[in-house]
Amino acid sequence: MSAAELHKEITACTICAEHLPLGPRPVVQFSENSRVLIIGQAPGTKVHASGVPWDDDSGDRLRSWLGFEKSDFYDADKIALMPMGFCYPGKASGGDQPPRKECAPEWHDRMLDVLPTERLTLLVGAYAQAYYLPKAKKLSMTERVRRFADYAPFFPLPHPAWRSAIWMRKNPWFEEDVLPELRRQVDALLT
Repeated sequence: MSAAELHKEITACTICAEHLPLGPRPVVQFSENSRVLIIGQAPGTKVHASGVPWDDDSGDRLRSWLGFEKSDFYDADKIALMPMGFCYPGKASGGDQPPRKECAPEWHDRMLDVLPTERLTLLVGAYAQAYYLPKAKKLSMTERVRRFADYAPFFPLPHPAWRSAIWMRKNPWFEEDVLPELRRQVDALLT
C-alpha cells in the first residue's frame, strides 16, 4: 500500500467515534520519504479544528526546539507526524484525556512500514515513550530525556506544552546538551 492510500484510509477512520466528543478527525502527516518521525500525544482542540498537526503553541515550541520553520516542519517528504491517538480525545480535569488506545495498534505498524527504515523517531511525551520504550517506563521523564543517547534510533523529548518552560528552567542541560544534539541528528538525516 502506498503512503497516499494509507493516509486516505487513516483519515477515514472511525473506530473510536463513539468515544470522541467532537467526532473523528484523524490528524497525521507522512510520505514514503519522511526521514524524521515525530510521535506525539493526540490533537488538541485547535488541531482538531484546523486539521493541521501541531498547529498550536506546543507545535511552535517543538519547532523552535528543532530549529524549524513551518515550511520545513510541514513538508511530509521530510517530517512524518504520527500521534499516539489520531483524534482529539476530549477534556479531562487539568487538560485533555489520554490518547485513545485504539489508534497505535491499528495504525502505527502500517505507517512505519511505508516510512524509510533509516529514520530518527522523536518520542514526544510520556505516552509515546511508554509505548515505544517499555523497559524505560520506571524512569522519570527527566531521566529518559537525559539518557536520550541510550535509546537510538528513538529520541525521547518532553511534551512541549506550556509546562515545559518551567521544566526547562529546572533542567538547563536540556537546552545546553540535548537540543544541539537533536538538531545535529535531524540535520544529518535531512541534508
